[in-house]
Amino acid sequence: MKYFSLFPILYFAFAAHAQTAPVWTMQSSGTHASLRGIHTVDGKVTWASGSGGTVLRTIDGGEHWTQCATPDAGIDGAKLDFRGVQAWDEKTAIVMASGPGELSRIYKTTDGCRTWKLLFKNPDKDGFWDAMYFYDATSGVILGDPVDGRFTIFYAAVDPGKAMKRLMNPGLEADSSTQGGFAASDSLMDTSLGVDGFVTGGKGGAFYYFDANPSVCVDCGWHEVYESRSQHRWSKSAIPLLGGSESTGAYSISKRYRASAVPRWLFLAVGGDYTKPNESAGTAAWSADGGQSWTAAAKPPHGYRSTVEWSEALQAWITAGTNGSDFSVDDGKSWQPLEDGSWNALSLPFLVGPDGRIARLNAVAFREKIKSMKSVAGVPAGPEGH
Repeated sequence: MKYFSLFPILYFAFAAHAQTAPVWTMQSSGTHASLRGIHTVDGKVTWASGSGGTVLRTIDGGEHWTQCATPDAGIDGAKLDFRGVQAWDEKTAIVMASGPGELSRIYKTTDGCRTWKLLFKNPDKDGFWDAMYFYDATSGVILGDPVDGRFTIFYAAVDPGKAMKRLMNPGLEADSSTQGGFAASDSLMDTSLGVDGFVTGGKGGAFYYFDANPSVCVDCGWHEVYESRSQHRWSKSAIPLLGGSESTGAYSISKRYRASAVPRWLFLAVGGDYTKPNESAGTAAWSADGGQSWTAAAKPPHGYRSTVEWSEALQAWITAGTNGSDFSVDDGKSWQPLEDGSWNALSLPFLVGPDGRIARLNAVAFREKIKSMKSVAGVPAGPEGH
């Protein structure tokens, strides 16, 4: 009897399958809501949110998504559009509704989304909340469009007393007719060391607003954080993204720490015009000096983008929007297309979009995609410093 090894056959069969497998594996969300909020705790426990008062949760990596109770369902919860969600475990999460005036709200659950507690309503009748970031389940920051000639930033504390304090720093001034934020994916704020900046858009162009004198307060309560930030002057820098209309500008920012010869933060911003999803010009830019100056991507993503994130495991950036997704392995200088789906927000390995779309990244297929793209002339081998 002749013996032979199955290893070569299995290896090549697996490699062929990886090359043909989709990079994004679609999942069943059980809803047709437009999903704009997504946050994974550990790749298994993940929360998503969207229109019609929709909040979803999975505790098994997306094998099963369950619909949560709608906050304030008996009052006006079905009217709420939850553009942001942040979670800490399978029981505890905070969601942000975006809308005019009091339709901008913050809710919290501590029982796995069976019940919700209203924490804050927007006190500005002409305001609109765009993004949130909570340091922990008790205190955080809320960003909103300009009110009375100034971008709205609230430091919010759940305990004690459910209090909000507004930042009135010099440098936050803005004309609401030319500048604003986009509540597209809850990723307008630079949050790696707290909240040190945010990106904007509108007729006046795309900008990065940043705390010119950021400070780190160790083991501080929210009052101390607020007081340490309340006197700082803010600055802004222009981002070379598509501008000139109310629908253009920067929609998302993210950054990573590069352990290169000169260690520093690298910033990426993406955007464009959401009314022209296939327009690729002016959809991505990068900064190597903390956001003080920006350079447009030499080869941008293949359309408007509302979300961007760095994957340490894959050593690549991923960005997505309503006409598909792209990746970059040279820190945002050039982008390569992944696929042509319709998406809104990332929290890797998950991606969400309109009509209840949820997908999970197939890491094996993604690596094969990178490998195949490296054979194309002009595609760099990897990010700088690696």
